[in-house]
Amino acid sequence: MASRFLQDELCGASARGELSHVLELLQQGAKVNGPNRFNRSALQVVQLAHSGIVEALLHAGADPNARDPVLKLTVTHDAAREGFVDTVRVLIRHSADVNVVDDRGNLPLHLAAREGHLEVVRLLIGLTANPRAPNAQGSSPWQLAHDFKRKEAAELISAHLRENPISE
Repeated sequence: MASRFLQDELCGASARGELSHVLELLQQGAKVNGPNRFNRSALQVVQLAHSGIVEALLHAGADPNARDPVLKLTVTHDAAREGFVDTVRVLIRHSADVNVVDDRGNLPLHLAAREGHLEVVRLLIGLTANPRAPNAQGSSPWQLAHDFKRKEAAELISAHLRENPISE
């Protein structure tokens, strides 16, 4: 079993965006899904802009659908909220579930729409089983984009919904 120190080091290197250090620690026996002292894995604390580290962790067996123990967010939620489309692509390639909701009922699409991240919305909307789904507050991705004045995201979602009506 890897030591807590090794797990903390792996998570720290991941959070700082140090790919070579991440790879070295994995070679030394750090467990890719092992928790650090805050009960987070290296993928859960990764510097999201570093899609190469995300790719390396996933290639080493990191769980792309691991949830934050508090808010039930996945890394896909985090990357979508922050607008890291390359990271979202990597996660999807490694079987990340874009249809999982957090503890507030938000899909990754809700978070990308709320923040106005067009590339992420464009990527997720066709992969999301129900882009009309309301979150726990009753807001759809379109409603969040509209309410947060993300006009382009709202228009993109509206166009997708018009082109893909609900079939009964």
